[in-house]
Amino acid sequence: MKIGLFCAMISIVAISCTKQKDGSSEPSLVFRIRIDSTQERLNNLGQPAEIPPGHAAQNPSFNEISVHYVELANNVSAALGSGAVLYKAPETDAGGETAIDFDRAVLTANNQVFFAVPLKAVPAGDYEWLRISLAYQNYDIQYHVDTTIADVVIDDDLTGTVASFIGFNTFINTYLIKSQMITVEENKKQGYWGFETTFNNETYTTTGQSPEGATTVVNPLFNTSPIPAGSCVVTAAFLPGKLVITGNEKENIIVEVSLSSNKSFEWKEIVDNGKWDPLKGEPVVDMGIRGMKPVIQ
Repeated sequence: MKIGLFCAMISIVAISCTKQKDGSSEPSLVFRIRIDSTQERLNNLGQPAEIPPGHAAQNPSFNEISVHYVELANNVSAALGSGAVLYKAPETDAGGETAIDFDRAVLTANNQVFFAVPLKAVPAGDYEWLRISLAYQNYDIQYHVDTTIADVVIDDDLTGTVASFIGFNTFINTYLIKSQMITVEENKKQGYWGFETTFNNETYTTTGQSPEGATTVVNPLFNTSPIPAGSCVVTAAFLPGKLVITGNEKENIIVEVSLSSNKSFEWKEIVDNGKWDPLKGEPVVDMGIRGMKPVIQ
């Protein structure tokens, strides 16, 4: 387990279970991740999105995800950073430019708490929008092999693991895909990825970079509150209504942050079969989350 993850888990437990002087638990605002492949597939503007002609996509099976930034916004015109910024993950200049420090990233599994903060630390107000910047994803995907090895024709669908970096910029020393460690020791822009698979009794890895600006980042407030190009600040309205913080809460408020993985792993087809054929050179073009629903429990 990464040291950063262990420390973050300890912090979350401490936040959620802090005792007040009267012996009662201190109420917290708790955020839990949920990955949903049936949730609507949206584009950058928060509108329903079809798969472009000549492309194909699939629903990845998530292992871990990492969040870099959490902000509550009051209205549609609130500029990024002007709301209640509750969390910002550690950053570093070790790679020459400011970047997310992956060594200290908190990796969270599906249906787990990724962040909690005492409600007394949240400014009182009525919050309509949640902004979350996503940084890293690790998931399993299906791919197709159609090749000949030692005169044996192989035509099969196999499983591999993708480590996907979708933050604005990430300094990576090393990272584990599944069983294989990849050494980078530099900054990587949004869209960098590593892939691992076991094929013909051998384990293989490869890395790649999706095109600049190709990663989907859903922001329905694009016209009134844009986000910087290359960032991954996903925006959505709280459901079923505004998140109201009075400062007098006696119990936890839990927000389930449901993220759409509906056809979120997308590539450009060279072989027109609806399957990812990496050995045929099919490039990955988009790994962005396809929407968010922050549901107040």
